[in-house]
Amino acid sequence: MKFLCLFCLLLGPPAASAPTMSSATAADFASQLDEVARVGSVMVDGDVCQRIVTERALKYMFTVDPRDRWLAGDNYDVDDEAFISTKKTLLRLSRLASFPADVNLWMPIKGHPDKIRVVIRNTHEMSAFWPWGALYQDMIPEMKSVLETGKPVRVTGKPGWICVLAPVSDSLGDVVGVLEVVTETRVDAHANVQ
Repeated sequence: MKFLCLFCLLLGPPAASAPTMSSATAADFASQLDEVARVGSVMVDGDVCQRIVTERALKYMFTVDPRDRWLAGDNYDVDDEAFISTKKTLLRLSRLASFPADVNLWMPIKGHPDKIRVVIRNTHEMSAFWPWGALYQDMIPEMKSVLETGKPVRVTGKPGWICVLAPVSDSLGDVVGVLEVVTETRVDAHANVQ
């Protein structure tokens, strides 16, 4: 019996799921994400964002080649200067939160009004919407709302996630993209990093 108790002490308590936050903490997190989204809407340059994905990448995005099923992904390239400067801005914005958060950039696809793509993902690889490996996906209703109205939207419908979607505007004031400011309610900053 002593051996069993010692063995149990060495193993520690039974594994539990990642801790979740209290409702007060969740409200504080949501409030901080709202503020990051507000600042991001002002700081992220929509003119630069529109230069990130190259024409070549756009050309191949919807091309299906039976001899090369990875053609679109292999030809996904970016304008380095536009990508890096925007990514740095998104990284700095995510650090405004007092907890692990990401700020991702989503852009609609010209000629495909019902589609959207994630252009930049960040440090913790968190996203409440992106299915791993997808170059583009169907337009999410909340993102469509942000693109049409220019007003931020808080999204809490996916269990375990808090997200604020905010507009990205160009120099003419047209909404050209969406920021996804996101965190998970479970406390594990590296759970999504592969």
